[in-house]
Amino acid sequence: MTPHVKSYYAATANPAPQRPALTGTVDADVCVVGAGFTGLSSALHLAERGFKVVVLEAAKVGWGASGRNGGQIVNGYSRDLEVIENRYGREAAVALGKMSLEGAAIIRERIERYNIACDYRPTNIFAAFTPKQMRELDHMRVHWSGHGHDGLELLDKPALRRHLNSDAYCGGMIDHHGGHIHPLNLALGEAAAVESLGGVIYEQSPVSGVDTVPSGVVVRTAEGAVKAKYAVVCGNAYLNGAVPELTDKIMPVSTQVVTTEVLGEAVMNELFPTKSAVEDANYFLDYYRPTADHRLLFGGGTVYGGAEPADIEAKLRPHVEKVFPRLKGVKFEFAWSGNFALTLTRVPHFGRLGSNIYFAHGYSGHGVTCTHLAGRLIAEALAGDATRFDSFARLPYYPFPGGRMFRVPLTVAGAWWYILRDKLGV
Repeated sequence: MTPHVKSYYAATANPAPQRPALTGTVDADVCVVGAGFTGLSSALHLAERGFKVVVLEAAKVGWGASGRNGGQIVNGYSRDLEVIENRYGREAAVALGKMSLEGAAIIRERIERYNIACDYRPTNIFAAFTPKQMRELDHMRVHWSGHGHDGLELLDKPALRRHLNSDAYCGGMIDHHGGHIHPLNLALGEAAAVESLGGVIYEQSPVSGVDTVPSGVVVRTAEGAVKAKYAVVCGNAYLNGAVPELTDKIMPVSTQVVTTEVLGEAVMNELFPTKSAVEDANYFLDYYRPTADHRLLFGGGTVYGGAEPADIEAKLRPHVEKVFPRLKGVKFEFAWSGNFALTLTRVPHFGRLGSNIYFAHGYSGHGVTCTHLAGRLIAEALAGDATRFDSFARLPYYPFPGGRMFRVPLTVAGAWWYILRDKLGV
């Protein structure tokens, strides 16, 4: 059996049932591959519409990025709407802009409707190291306001200090429509909601293939199969070749997270007076937040190709101590790594393989919100209205140059330019 990684989230997870592996053949309207946020959001939206849904999970609900991430509800996409407009045109930017706040709204609605205990708190902050980054944040605020995003507020250094007690930054921007959560508990709550509506989730059931047949699809595992009209493939960075046609469009990238010992309510209130989550404005960014039990959860580090560093604590400790010098030498009780899926364009990749296999992946580090939007759009498409799904699906997507052998060194070479810009402040 494949258990969860030894993370803070797994150690503080809400009780969940042991779900069986698939054996034999079962029937469904839709077979969802993957019980992360995309799969669970798809399954829940479909079940609410009356579809008979079966979910196949290779390990456990929330085992991948959905149960290991920084827990930040960050609106939008990994590429700004202005970049999307310049690259794909005004129509695409307007369509994606209208949906850019929807994922966060879905999360809040799910928490309320299904009474999911996942430590939700509002607001997140983008922190700037340099005046250049402040100008970029202001530019982003102005551009996003043209797409109806009214929740962004610039913070000069004194204003930022009212939210974040650190001298590392010259200012920032707060998103009043953002927030943060315990992501694994959100996933577990959404899985329970799927099951409450008649959906069935099988764990420890890695998919070995998805075949198109006259009646729809057959999704195969080692011990069984699901016959369905549609398959929805949501494996993201952990698809592991089950659908080879998707392999060259994404690249796994690892990020690392540490969580301190309990620091106490007084210390955490001093560091985070408004309990907001934070991410910095660097290309290789750090992200962090207070937990409900008064720890610091801090993430960062990026490894193209998905390899795990030999010493996560050593990699992240200098970053923690740069932001919070008073925490020098603090004990880390948890340290773990996880992979997200990067696309060449940094825009999420939605689409179809034939007419019966749908997929959504490649959120490029901004998956918590967009995965929830993806599930709604997939459900809309399978119910007969693919208008919004196709706003993403019609965008051009490309394989990484250099194939599987050279995509990592080529991507690293390109990233160094942005890292140098961050260091020089230009």
